[in-house]
Amino acid sequence: MGFFAWIIFGLIAGIVAKLIMPGKDPGGFIVTIIIGILGALVGGWIGTALGFGSVDGFNLGSFVIAVLGAIVLLVVYRLVKR
Repeated sequence: MGFFAWIIFGLIAGIVAKLIMPGKDPGGFIVTIIIGILGALVGGWIGTALGFGSVDGFNLGSFVIAVLGAIVLLVVYRLVKR
């Protein structure tokens, strides 16, 4: 997947994660992209380690794993910022 595709995929995953976990989070558009991209990486790593799959392209399984990873990062981000 190309660089810009990861940015778009991460942005979408980050937005969905913030919709699932509403609340006051410091940061805006850029932080959402970063959390989404890192969430895709973390979700892919955890998913692969547990045998659920990996983030390997634009498909539903990869998207779910990326969103779950972004949710995990949002929880950690909120705990650190508190």
